Amino acid sequence: MAPILGCVADDFTGATDLANNLVRGGMRTVQLIGVPGPETEVPDVDAIVVALKSRTNPAAEAVEMSVAALDWLKAAGCRRFLFKYCSTFDSTDDGNIGPVADALLDRLGADFTIACPAFPETGRTIFKGHLFVGDQLLSDTHMRHHPLTPMTDSNLVQVLGRQTGRKVGLIQHRDIQGGVEAIRAKVESLQGDGYGYAILDSVDDAQLHTAGEALADLDLITGGSGIAIGLPEAYRKRGMLQAAAGANEVPAVGGKAAVIAGSCSAATLGQIAEWEKAHPSLNIDPMKLANGEDVVGEALAFARSKMADGPVLIYASAPPETVKAIQDKLGRAEAGELVEGAMAKIAKALVDEDGVRRLVVAGGETSGAVVSALGVTGLHIGAQIDPGVPGTVTLGTAEPIALALKSGNFGAPDFFDKALRVMP
Repeated sequence: MAPILGCVADDFTGATDLANNLVRGGMRTVQLIGVPGPETEVPDVDAIVVALKSRTNPAAEAVEMSVAALDWLKAAGCRRFLFKYCSTFDSTDDGNIGPVADALLDRLGADFTIACPAFPETGRTIFKGHLFVGDQLLSDTHMRHHPLTPMTDSNLVQVLGRQTGRKVGLIQHRDIQGGVEAIRAKVESLQGDGYGYAILDSVDDAQLHTAGEALADLDLITGGSGIAIGLPEAYRKRGMLQAAAGANEVPAVGGKAAVIAGSCSAATLGQIAEWEKAHPSLNIDPMKLANGEDVVGEALAFARSKMADGPVLIYASAPPETVKAIQDKLGRAEAGELVEGAMAKIAKALVDEDGVRRLVVAGGETSGAVVSALGVTGLHIGAQIDPGVPGTVTLGTAEPIALALKSGNFGAPDFFDKALRVMP
């Protein structure tokens, strides 16, 4: 039977986060890396998530990749579609969320969808169209200093409205509290008034389950990974999805382990500090990379001197003020490319030369670089480690590799240790 849901995600860890929620709901899910080619075999699953690296690309590139992914998913037989972006709505006034969503709607011949990055389980909620992270408005958090997509406006109606020519409305908390029929009535009203989008309030996971039932028949849904939690049950009620025991089963993988961290988020910095209490770690200096020093060789020598006693951490994460100082000297894009390239080379050498088969990677951009360097074409999605982060096992590599790809903002302080315990 053809897959039910085809998903386009704008980064690697976000794709894994989404796949995690679908698996938790009992949907057998595979994540594919990059736009699949015509020769790519359609897996026997309920959902396919195509992971792109398009969040910070020029909008035209992001649109081209996303439409190509959608076309492949349509050809694979998918019947519903989802565009996944970050739960903090990472974008600029030029895009990429609005332009990509516009293009996907046009490709599907649809005229309306919702936008909902909320995921209350991880502290992302929307009330009256304003996005909160924990108890703070998004614009009051560290995200306002993000080096690539600074988020200085919490009003998502306004943010999305600056990225699209379509009218952007709001489905408020009170509409969702009214239940499935109230949501559907609000959607019908907005469509009748010429709206192309509606920001969807959500303050708890129960509201996302209600929304899933109300919106599951839309051709396209857009949002963070949380918007998916109500979809599996909605598909079951429609007879599209059977009960799927063991949806999170993946093969066991043995071998050495390492942690690679490139995210500069507060959560990742806390996880690094927790790791360093009991385990060896090495911090990479981007300025040394820029000066042509053999930072990769030094990191590998360090790892090889320690791994006999257990896993090591190699990281380039730093507080915002340090990151800004480096970017001022090297340029924002140049600094990011230097670090991502170095981390990818380190991960590949550890796997190819040192027998590392279990990797934890922190940061969406870093995860994308590492996965690409390893030649991974897809991931089996396994059990959840922390909210938003499952364990996975690779497709397309000579030997299977267990990976935990963590968005920078996700995970408890002990995430690195926990991941290495939980991963297959």
